[in-house]
Amino acid sequence: MKAPELLLPAGTLDKMRAAYDFGADAVYAGQPRYSLRARNNDFKLEELKTGIDEAHARGKLFFVASNLLPHNSKVKTYMADMAPVIEMKPDALIMADPGLIMMVREKWPEVPVHLSVQANTVNYMGVKFWQKLGVSRIILSRELSIDEIAEIRQECPDIELEVFVHGALCIAYSGRCLLSGYFNHRDPNQGTCTNACRWDYKVHDAAADDAGDVVAQKISFDFNQALEDANQRFAACGGAERHPLAERTYLIEEANRPGELMPIMEDEHGTYIMNSKDLRAVEQVEKLVRIGVDSLKIEGRTKSLYYVARTAQVYRQAIDDAVAGRPFNPALLADLDGLANRGYTPGFLERHQTQDYQNYLTGHSKAKQSQYVGDVLAVDADGWATVEVKNRFAVGDRLEVIHPSGNRVIELTELYKGQEAVSVAPGNGIQVRIPGMAGLERALIARLF
Repeated sequence: MKAPELLLPAGTLDKMRAAYDFGADAVYAGQPRYSLRARNNDFKLEELKTGIDEAHARGKLFFVASNLLPHNSKVKTYMADMAPVIEMKPDALIMADPGLIMMVREKWPEVPVHLSVQANTVNYMGVKFWQKLGVSRIILSRELSIDEIAEIRQECPDIELEVFVHGALCIAYSGRCLLSGYFNHRDPNQGTCTNACRWDYKVHDAAADDAGDVVAQKISFDFNQALEDANQRFAACGGAERHPLAERTYLIEEANRPGELMPIMEDEHGTYIMNSKDLRAVEQVEKLVRIGVDSLKIEGRTKSLYYVARTAQVYRQAIDDAVAGRPFNPALLADLDGLANRGYTPGFLERHQTQDYQNYLTGHSKAKQSQYVGDVLAVDADGWATVEVKNRFAVGDRLEVIHPSGNRVIELTELYKGQEAVSVAPGNGIQVRIPGMAGLERALIARLF
């Protein structure tokens, strides 16, 4: 079987380098003005050139995201602003807007164009349409199942297909969301999404006043307890009773906007409101490889360097195992559990995980919980590493050293802050030194617990 490309996000040059170090074949980054990451995006023109040059020097690929859906003002400036980027010779442009694609194809026909997930391609005729316009790769919608992807591959054998396998999921169709623009006038389709669907919301009880307006009631209300009580009543009567929560109106309050209560409706399906679980499809990699998907993509240009390194390493192993015919290693699930996440789901790819994976997740995985605690900045001749602390760790802790050459677990026996021996590295913002790290420059440190 052919190994698919492993494609990682690059929000900064350091994250780009970590992605390559830990197994990525390609990265994607974008100019703030024309990509969907205007915030927390370090890739101005100078950084783009550095990134593209470094990628090509390493024999890797660098894609430039230019995937916003522009209003007229940005259409007018687009071609002039993209000219210096094209001169840098990126390996492809990731685009969504048909007008911009037409303009690029007419002026720079030699530049490969990858159709962004933002274009929501969900069927093989859509793929054929874009292929006729000269698009060389389709990034398929996240809303497709593995069977649907397989059918598209069968019907469209001569175009590259890319599939998301890890990262945040949108509550709207692959990114087409209006929440951020509605709440604070930051348009997700212009690159300024504030991830309103993933804020911390609280639920308040509500009632209608004499005028029919929804108002808050000062009543203590636990939605989960109410749901449990209702489910018990529902089960006790054999499922014939209409679920009482479906008749109620509630108000949600976001943690950073106290007092701003917004009405919502909840039903028997739960209190998720808007916040999706995160996509994790590492156990589906083997099926996607067999289908013949050309690129497996990880989301997260605003995520940490640790996230980039860990996901690159895990999905690299999953791809290599699949191509070599080795069975899936469930330990990879536990490696991803150490990343900050909102719970994992295979998304629309598969509805159910196998019983073996479920058993693993409730057993071994919980025994290998980890937390990112530091970056190795330098290692001296005696093997002492200077570590920039991200989270608390202490003498006696078991630490996992995450390195491109392979990971290892050590027990921390000594810890110095400057010349002073200490027992605890208390948290973010300090540097400490630890022993036994010879040859492990640019390693990341996680605490096992």
